Amino acid sequence: MSFLAFFFIVVSLLSFVVAQLVLKKAMEFSAKSGLHNSRFISLISIGIALMTISFFLTLGLLQRFDLSYLYPFQGLSVMIITLMAAMMLKEKLNLRLTIGALLITAGIVLVSLS
Repeated sequence: MSFLAFFFIVVSLLSFVVAQLVLKKAMEFSAKSGLHNSRFISLISIGIALMTISFFLTLGLLQRFDLSYLYPFQGLSVMIITLMAAMMLKEKLNLRLTIGALLITAGIVLVSLS
């Protein structure tokens, strides 16, 4: 795999993760201030733009790589989103959630090695 291909995989993954976090923040904001607030509209627009970037990068990557190769990278989003939600959104991680995320990550590593 070339550096450029790895770069696009990482950008696709990170844009998906950040989009999820931004959209969650937008929905929390809408619960407090409604849907017609400029802050909500800007957050939802940023989230949709990031999801769109992730979507089209993933389509481009699918032209070059097998799905079975790319999907484990996408699976890493589970662990990254879990950690980022705890750090940025102050969500509480309980033992069950932590163990589940670790098991998913271990499964991704096993699939990637085969």
